[in-house]
Amino acid sequence: MNLLAADIVEKFYTFLWPMLRISALMVTAPLFSLNAFNLRLRILLALVLTWLIYPLYKWPVIDPASAQGLIEVFNQIMIGATMGLIMQIVVAAIVVAGQSIAAAMGLAMANMIDPNMGNVPVIAQLLLVMAVLIFVGFGGHAILLGLVADSYETLPIGTSILNQDVYGQVLRWSSMVFLGALLMALPVMVCLLFINIGLGVVTRAAPSLNIFAVGFPAMIVAGFLILILAMPSIGVRLEWLWMQGFEVVRDVTGVRRG
Repeated sequence: MNLLAADIVEKFYTFLWPMLRISALMVTAPLFSLNAFNLRLRILLALVLTWLIYPLYKWPVIDPASAQGLIEVFNQIMIGATMGLIMQIVVAAIVVAGQSIAAAMGLAMANMIDPNMGNVPVIAQLLLVMAVLIFVGFGGHAILLGLVADSYETLPIGTSILNQDVYGQVLRWSSMVFLGALLMALPVMVCLLFINIGLGVVTRAAPSLNIFAVGFPAMIVAGFLILILAMPSIGVRLEWLWMQGFEVVRDVTGVRRG
């Protein structure tokens, strides 16, 4: 019986390490961190993925209550969380783009309560739904799970991800919050700017025209028309942002493109 108990404890110590990294990814990564993907499903998916990955590598036996074990617990959580947070930068860029487009259209006050992102404009909510559909459509969830599985080869248990190179890569990638938002929102915002200039010229030519009665409805209608026309280019840009996020995850973890 003592031998059986020792075997169970040893298996638990080895099963814990892949479970921690995958669980941290489930908490932070897009799609998996949605509130609709509840805690029970996350735990179940993490257990299934750990069970599938467990036979592929040799795991060390480290007591998680020891000093070395506590450091390793922190390392594994940081690796999984860093992978997920890198992808969350794309989500932040989408929200900023939606806020910029909504402000240019005059819909900045039309907000929705998103359970994941908080109070966001309706345009940002539309882009978020579109981004999630694109992410699932090209298999982004499978790519992300494949990256975390391959990361155990390049970042085995006992390897720390906390170094200056990783800090620099993550900081450089964080600028994509603004650059990605600019790339998505710029076509719509430029078109609306020219419409605003036209309305200003009309107002100067006909001062009796009430710009508030004509300009705001015209901007909203024109904004939706331009947004519909710009949807194909926005969709391409969204897919490009997701793929760039995967490239940064590969650079941080050292996983080569297969």
